[in-house]
Amino acid sequence: MIDFRYHLVSLISVFLALAVGIVLGAGPLRETIGDTLTGQVDQLRSERDELRNQLDAAAADQAAADAFVDAAGTDLVDGTLTDRRVAVVALGEVDADALTAVEGRLSDAGAQVSARVTLTEAWSSTDLRSFRQALVGNIVSYLDPAPAADATVDTSVAEALVQGLTGADPAQPDALSGDAATLLELLTSGDSPLVTLGEEVTAPADAVVLVTPGIAAEAVATEDPADTEEAEAVLASQVALARVAQTRSEGAVVVDGPVVQGSLVSTILADGSAADALTTVSGADGVSGQVSVPLALNATIGGTTGHYGYGDDLTVLPATTVLPLPDRTPAGTEGPDAGAGDAGDAGADATAGAEG
Repeated sequence: MIDFRYHLVSLISVFLALAVGIVLGAGPLRETIGDTLTGQVDQLRSERDELRNQLDAAAADQAAADAFVDAAGTDLVDGTLTDRRVAVVALGEVDADALTAVEGRLSDAGAQVSARVTLTEAWSSTDLRSFRQALVGNIVSYLDPAPAADATVDTSVAEALVQGLTGADPAQPDALSGDAATLLELLTSGDSPLVTLGEEVTAPADAVVLVTPGIAAEAVATEDPADTEEAEAVLASQVALARVAQTRSEGAVVVDGPVVQGSLVSTILADGSAADALTTVSGADGVSGQVSVPLALNATIGGTTGHYGYGDDLTVLPATTVLPLPDRTPAGTEGPDAGAGDAGDAGADATAGAEG
């Protein structure tokens, strides 16, 4: 066994070492240690100041680049969506400034925002699946075309929303059809409405822009199984809505923030069939991404699917085309030749301008 003398010797050794350290630190080594620490502190301050200068310079460069894109953006998008009506659907609570900026770029392109829609939590909540299933039974008779017999609930409610936003009265193409108005009423009424409308929708949309709340780049994946299930349900409902919007309109664009794990764009890119069918714009929290939205919508209406932004497998800028004007001729009547001629002349002029 270790006796008391061993403990005593150990304690004495500890105190002797401490005393020697104090003596050396206060005496011969004091200036050496002090100089070393002072030098390290000065070096750290210098590195901090250098990094701060670099950060300020980078911020100034970014601000200048954003100012240039912002100034050039109006001319860049001008005429790419002439006379198009676009429904803007927020897939949750979206930053108001970013949403306003996206709508502003659509207006710069010549489009009119025909509807402002926000999905509520009821749209995808796992606790309300039975409610949505029952709602589908009430709305299916107003859908034309009706969803396939094996369609999911997500697809069926997506059909209801998109057909409600795009359904035109055949006799009055500038007005919603009766079924479309009914669908929107069913989706916005009751104790658990699936969507809210910014204002009454009176005209059918030609195209749809879906704007996500975005995910911060520093966001981390949840490990709670319940939260994971809910997040997967949200993404599945959003992908279903994007697919239906692309199918039932002239074209649709998914607008997102940074491409990070768990974002809608990253989910689409990871699914081959979704990536082939859908057009996306990333980085719409910045000016360049916002300018890309109408350009991407022009491209997808023109038949080109793409994924735009900065990063792997992304294209920086969409290639646009000259679109014919929307056909709003009432059913049973012939469209005016002048309208078709004007559209053709516009295309010829644009082509000639490009060649020149």
